[in-house]
Amino acid sequence: MDLLRLARTYRTYKSVRRFRQIINVFLKYGFGRFIDQIHLGRHIPFGKRIRSFGHWPVLRGVSVPEALRMAFEELGPSFIKLAQLLSSRPDLITVQFANEFKKLQDEVPPFPAADAKRIIEGELKSPIHEVFREFEENPVAAASIAQVHHATLKDGSDVIVKVQRPGIREALDNDITILSAIARLLDRYIPDSRFFNPTGIVDEFSKTVRKELDFTVEARNCLRFRKNFEGDPDIFIPQIYREHASEKMLIMERIKGVRIDDVPGITSLGIDPKRIAKVVVNAYFKMIFEDGFFHADPHPGNIFVMSDGRLGFLDFGIVGYISQDMTETMANTFLALIHKDFDRLIDQYGEFGIIPEDVDIERFRKEFKAELVDFLEPLYGLTLEELSFSKYLETTIQIAAKHKMQIPPDLLLVNKVMLILENLGRELDPNFDFINVAEPYASKLVTRKFSPSKIYEKVEKNAIELSELFTIFPRHLKQLLRKALRDDIGFKLTHQGFEKFTDDMERASNRLALGMIISAILVSSAIMHGTSAGPQVLGLSIFGILASGLALIFGIWLVISIIRSGML
Repeated sequence: MDLLRLARTYRTYKSVRRFRQIINVFLKYGFGRFIDQIHLGRHIPFGKRIRSFGHWPVLRGVSVPEALRMAFEELGPSFIKLAQLLSSRPDLITVQFANEFKKLQDEVPPFPAADAKRIIEGELKSPIHEVFREFEENPVAAASIAQVHHATLKDGSDVIVKVQRPGIREALDNDITILSAIARLLDRYIPDSRFFNPTGIVDEFSKTVRKELDFTVEARNCLRFRKNFEGDPDIFIPQIYREHASEKMLIMERIKGVRIDDVPGITSLGIDPKRIAKVVVNAYFKMIFEDGFFHADPHPGNIFVMSDGRLGFLDFGIVGYISQDMTETMANTFLALIHKDFDRLIDQYGEFGIIPEDVDIERFRKEFKAELVDFLEPLYGLTLEELSFSKYLETTIQIAAKHKMQIPPDLLLVNKVMLILENLGRELDPNFDFINVAEPYASKLVTRKFSPSKIYEKVEKNAIELSELFTIFPRHLKQLLRKALRDDIGFKLTHQGFEKFTDDMERASNRLALGMIISAILVSSAIMHGTSAGPQVLGLSIFGILASGLALIFGIWLVISIIRSGML
């Protein structure tokens, strides 16, 4: 019991220490006013609070997105991972913040080989030399969650060994708890932040990072990709050694080749980079439009060109899922864009379910269409080769954010992949026509949508749903009538912005109470000075002097809090 209490105390101490570290870093990069706004000012060291006197310094010559990126970078793995997640959500945090967060690289110094060996032997439950013929102690890559070593199995197979960083799970859990608390404070004290859904962002981050911490999930993803591309002569998915896979360790077949962005290296292998551009884009269109399951982290370090011309994929920790209905809607959206059918384009946004329910739909259609036309019309004078698909995606996301449209996370993940692919395709082939490659997939999906088997499938599904409605409707109607007869029907009313009003009232009443206490202390001090009772110094009551000093401290504190609130 004592040990359990000691462990809890240690965890609490670590959390408080980390919390103060986070606050100090935010202060360092000019976010003192933000800390005050969410009522965390009491955690700021007293000396710093007195020196600031309500006017927190900001970094000169550095924009707010840059300062936040630098703060996240200094705070380490959890915040770097969060920034990488946010970089794919320009609809929430604006394009400026998203572009700044894209600069963060998930690269950190490696941890000692001795720790890696200890973890591997713990997962294998046997010494390293019993499984590996050779094991290279120097890692070939190190990231915030894991690092990778080259090795050779006893049968001579070349493999990579992915090992989880020691203590990373506890560190991430601790930071996620702190981030959740900050998100709740944002939601409470800064109502405008609710549009960004801070608690939802932290929840999404928590789910994503916890999946990455379990390497058995990555092993399953790899096996699924291997099955989807079975027999494809252009794509290589490495073998996973499932008997050795665990939460903290993964052994995977080694891919030998050059990075996909190494154009001179690809050329030196005797391979045409233009062909590679088509292969990688076709592979992703197959994943997205046909399989509905795609590799969601296609940066150049995860895709290699092998000597035989095949593309080898690595790192299957981050994947995306697209439903069949969504892939069809995406295809229709793409074709509407190409054919300048703006009404159909807006209809497809409605199919995505991203148009707010409380808007005037006709007014929305008119305004949204006008903005799309203003942006897209000049582009239709260009050839397909000149049209930037990434520019289209970026601008439509900006327009969507302006109209407070809630874009599904999976759709944003697809957009992120498309942007990376277009840039990669044009790096390999300056004349690469991204839209021309995508059109056959979109047309095929739309054609399949109207095939007899597909129509029958949808009719059958709708018929089942309709029959279920007729089955449950009488029961629900009976329940509603029973409640009406018992006068048991209630209505829920929600006050918008009422929380801020109550917070302001509470703050004002606290200041009023403090002012009354200061007045009472001053009156008491005057009475003490006017009497001869008690010890005195220079004819003044010592207790009166102490009371006056206390009133002075409280008075200064009250003035500082009023100045910092900006409500003089």
